[in-house]
Amino acid sequence: MGDRSTIEWTQATWNPTTGCDRTSPGCDNCYALTLSRRLKAMGTAKYQADGDPRTSGPGFGLTLHPDALTVPRRWKAPRMVFVNSMSDLFHARVPLDFVRQVFQVIAETPQHTYQLLTKRARRLRRLAGELEWPPNLWMGVSVENAGQLDRIDDLRQVPASVRFLSCEPLLGPLHDLELDGIGWVIAGGESGLNHRPLEEAWVTEIRDACNDAEVPFFFKQWGGRTPKIGGRQLDGETWDEMPLIPATPAR
Repeated sequence: MGDRSTIEWTQATWNPTTGCDRTSPGCDNCYALTLSRRLKAMGTAKYQADGDPRTSGPGFGLTLHPDALTVPRRWKAPRMVFVNSMSDLFHARVPLDFVRQVFQVIAETPQHTYQLLTKRARRLRRLAGELEWPPNLWMGVSVENAGQLDRIDDLRQVPASVRFLSCEPLLGPLHDLELDGIGWVIAGGESGLNHRPLEEAWVTEIRDACNDAEVPFFFKQWGGRTPKIGGRQLDGETWDEMPLIPATPAR
């Protein structure tokens, strides 16, 4: 976790939980799993729990970090915060009470805008009515191919101020993407040694759907061996559109 991030669509990361398990094809080359192995080898305390080797790996066992709940309160300057870049808050082994504690921290730090992303959209939908949704929380689901489109229907039932899609790594076309109730879409290719190819037509189809629906579109990267190698331009432009952030006084 840190108060600076190299992820193009955020400014900081905050990990009240770490570790996860594979749940869909987008997990196959998970950057967080790879990073957790290195952090475990370095002796980093938060990454010493090993996960099931069939679905997780060294240093990537699901772990709660109650001591991390205080971190955003120490950040006085407003910033965009990606919640759980190294985990999934809606993992089945994260207790509802702990999810509520995370939401409470978000509510108590209105100077920040929080981006929370999950692949476990069904649990998200089931728990949504048992949570208090602060206005500075954006809720998103990963949609890496057409097989995950049902996650969008679950997301629509969540009373978040902004609902967003992360189509990254984009692994196939999302034909006839329906964006009712969606306030932002991120798309991008995969990076790393085993990266899977991204076709331009898949990206332009999403971009055009966003334009037609007047939904902000953010293109993160083409991907490749390294995240930066393919650049970020699509049709000669850089697409950095984001939802408007209402002014909120700091506490």
